Amino acid sequence: MRRRSLAAAAVATALLSAASLTGTARAADPAPAVSRIADTQLDAQALYFVSYDGLVNNNSFQKNGLLTYKGYQYAAWYTADRSAVIARRALGASSWQTAELPHKLRYNDSHNVISMGVSRIDGRLHINMDSHSDGFFYVKSEAGLLDDPASRSWTASRFGSVQTTLDGVGLTSQFTYPQFVATPEGRLQLSYRVAVSGNGRNALAEYDGSKWTALGEWSSSTGTYTSEHGSSTARNMYLHGIDYSADGTLHAFFTWREQNGAVMCNGGGITNHDTGYVYSTDRGRTWRNAAGTAVGTTGGSDKVAVNDAGLVVDALNPDHSLMNQESQATDSANRPHAIISYVPGRFTQCTTNYVDDRTANGRAFHVRKDITTGAWRKTEIPVPLNSSQRTKLILDKYDNAYAIMPFGRIVGASKASNYTDWKVLFDGSGLNAFGEVVLDEARVAQDGVLSIMYQQKSSGTTPSPIRVVDFALPK
Repeated sequence: MRRRSLAAAAVATALLSAASLTGTARAADPAPAVSRIADTQLDAQALYFVSYDGLVNNNSFQKNGLLTYKGYQYAAWYTADRSAVIARRALGASSWQTAELPHKLRYNDSHNVISMGVSRIDGRLHINMDSHSDGFFYVKSEAGLLDDPASRSWTASRFGSVQTTLDGVGLTSQFTYPQFVATPEGRLQLSYRVAVSGNGRNALAEYDGSKWTALGEWSSSTGTYTSEHGSSTARNMYLHGIDYSADGTLHAFFTWREQNGAVMCNGGGITNHDTGYVYSTDRGRTWRNAAGTAVGTTGGSDKVAVNDAGLVVDALNPDHSLMNQESQATDSANRPHAIISYVPGRFTQCTTNYVDDRTANGRAFHVRKDITTGAWRKTEIPVPLNSSQRTKLILDKYDNAYAIMPFGRIVGASKASNYTDWKVLFDGSGLNAFGEVVLDEARVAQDGVLSIMYQQKSSGTTPSPIRVVDFALPK
């Protein structure tokens, strides 16, 4: 018996040594970590005003206010004189080149953000800006500008004229929340809301390299929602994001906002309720719930509606000041993840002032498909928000999760722990960030660097610096 044990041990040792020599043995994946490597200034005097508790240059629902493509990084903001500016730099460079577009922000409304997208099919940069339940402004660059940036100057002349349509395609007179997303084959889609808060619908348009097409609306504002307090017959779906995973699936987490405040326990809260999820495997034409049942068709009569079965992945009534438009991501196994935040019931079962209550007792939560069971799972991030504002989410190459909280604080959790070991990785010290921040989602995948655009605190309407800080993630 002992001889056999010794022999087995010798064989195991030999196999381990051989595996090490051939490189087939693999050490444990690194834990989440960040190391600050740079902090560059975009503008010393960027436009500053606070509305809806946020800044127009740093609203986290901007997609994308900061992005990387083919070795260059691009940023967008409004200057002190309200001009829209697009900047670029080679990755790693300390200075930015700027191009001022012929458009000035119309109103002091923090929803009127600038969002960018890249159509890989023709190498253009697309910009949508300055809209909140009214008309939008759109600009696109010349073809190929992003394919070979080093050989082309960065000037406003590289961009076309400012339009109020998508090359002649008028979408809606009540347009809000532009989000560009690239399809796997290189087309560019634009997600947006039609109509107004509490009574609106989500819609899509698509650019194929030669023209834009309006695909139509895909969420419904109708149906009856009833809470323990009252009912509402109109609403809108607020997206936490809209993103393709590596297998070509389009994912969207969301929350509903009801029009009728009668569904709340107190008028000082917000009518948001429930975290939902849908996906599409045909480039956003058909939408399915998590079980795979079709629940809506873009441009069709059957749209995703509040009464559809199987939409809710985390139930919550309207009494906890659940935030809309938080954040989502997908991992290397194409599993969807989201960050949501609200005031847990252990603090109160009825928020009466959503800003004060969220600042005092708000908490963020990580919602995802469980690695082992595939069931939906939610983990509280044990760091107080200390803010009414939103948290962003990214995943590194090892599928570790990073939540970038208000004021630029970074907390992380490892895939190895099934995302249960959240801890502070960077406390935001030295940034003096106002609150919400904007992430470069593409750069994390390209070179393992987390870039965060933030604006420093000011008062009133006094302009302040807007900057980009870079953190190296595990290689």
